[in-house]
Amino acid sequence: MNGLRLVGFDADDTLWRSEDYFEAAQLEFERIVGGYVALEESRVRDRLYAVEKGNLAVFGYGVKGMALSMLEAAIAITSQRISAADLHRILALAKDMLRHPVELLPGVREAVEAVADQHPVVLITKGDLFHQEAKVRESGLADLFRRIEIVSEKDAPTYARVLAEFDVDPVQFAMVGNSLRSDIAPVLALGGWGVHVPYHTTWAHEREVEMDFAAERLVSVGSAAGIPSAIEGIVRATAPGV
Repeated sequence: MNGLRLVGFDADDTLWRSEDYFEAAQLEFERIVGGYVALEESRVRDRLYAVEKGNLAVFGYGVKGMALSMLEAAIAITSQRISAADLHRILALAKDMLRHPVELLPGVREAVEAVADQHPVVLITKGDLFHQEAKVRESGLADLFRRIEIVSEKDAPTYARVLAEFDVDPVQFAMVGNSLRSDIAPVLALGGWGVHVPYHTTWAHEREVEMDFAAERLVSVGSAAGIPSAIEGIVRATAPGV
């Protein structure tokens, strides 16, 4: 092995809070739609997720795609009975999310600084370009990263492209993130390393993943404070001659 040459970081729910705001918006969506239908009988949560999932190829990830899916789902679930005023309330949920200040998770700055002091680091995140750019800017972390990649999907081809541009083999790369589906599984499939930092809540789509391979290249930590030591453990494992 040739050692660790590049470390990637996810953004949403790894560096700063995100899914909490999506869940709060979904609960408010359910309260609005609940004025027209019985939530459980109408399977409102499941139907909204089905619309969101079906729209990913059209709208992509992020708040704007969620907002459009909520409007579409609300119209369908209520059989077009929902008022313009309530549709406007749903739209306002998205605007509030887009304006929400960035809140770094505990210990994140220290962890990224510690890793960046020893290794080149890149930020790899997906979602709406305009919103993600704003969050990166407001986070105060941008200067720590060699490159900031905002992509439409985080899959094996995307990671392979980034690594090729850095002339780094997958085995020389470690990705830090909260999502097994987006941050860890594609990197392990390429032959790289993963540092999983679970978040207390995860979108259903990100939980749809099978992880039955490459367990020896996956490290799990309880919080950001454990990231630097996890990376150094990977450094030892990838040292020449190991």
